Amino acid sequence: MPSKQHADSIPVPAILLAAGASTRLGQPKQLLRLPAFGGETLLDHAVALARASGTAPIFVVLGAHAEKIILECELLDCILIRNEAWAEGMASSLRVGIAAVLEHAPAASGAMVLVCDQPGLSAEHLVRLLDANKVDGNRIAASRYAGRIGVPAIFPRELFPALLQLHGDRGARALLQQPGAAVHAIDFPGGELDLDSPEDLQWLQADGSARPPAKMN
Repeated sequence: MPSKQHADSIPVPAILLAAGASTRLGQPKQLLRLPAFGGETLLDHAVALARASGTAPIFVVLGAHAEKIILECELLDCILIRNEAWAEGMASSLRVGIAAVLEHAPAASGAMVLVCDQPGLSAEHLVRLLDANKVDGNRIAASRYAGRIGVPAIFPRELFPALLQLHGDRGARALLQQPGAAVHAIDFPGGELDLDSPEDLQWLQADGSARPPAKMN
C-alpha cells in the first residue's frame, strides 16, 4: 500500500455503475434528461458531479444499452468499461470496475463507487467522502441515509479482493453491512431517493425538482 503522503497525492478513481437495463422504468434511466439537471442525461450529470469533486480517473461501467448510451452521452474524458455479465446484477459491474482500476490506476489507494440514479447527489457530498478518506484511508467512507449505509462510498484498496468476490445484485452493500466493518458514515439527506419507475419519472418531471417520493429499496 502507498504511504499516506504518497496516497494523498494520488486522486481517488471513481467507478460509476451504469450497466443496468432499467426494466421497471421501461427505458434506459442513464439517458433520461431532467429539467432539474439542465437537460443533461442522468449519466452525464453523475459524471459531472464526480469530475467536480476531483476524483479521477472516472470509470463508467456499461452493460445494457451500451451502444445507445455511448452515442448519446458525453463521456470523452471517462474510461468506458463493458460488463458483458451485467444481467447478473450490480456485483458483476463492481468486479469489472475494480479490475479496471487495478489495470489503469494501479497506484490508487482506494476507489469511489457511485451510481447515476440518486438525484439528490451533489459534488459537495462526494468531496466530504473524499475528505473523510484523506483523514483515514483504511476505513470505508460511505453515505448514510434512511437509517442505513450505502453508496456513494470509497473503499480502501485492502477491500479490493473482497469486492472482486461479490456476486448477485446486492453490490457493495454486503461489505457495508458486514458486522464490525470499519466505516466512516457521512450523512446524505435524500440518498434513499432514486429513479426506478414511471411514477418516479412523472413526479420529477411534474415537480421540476430532484426529489422523487421516498421509498425503501
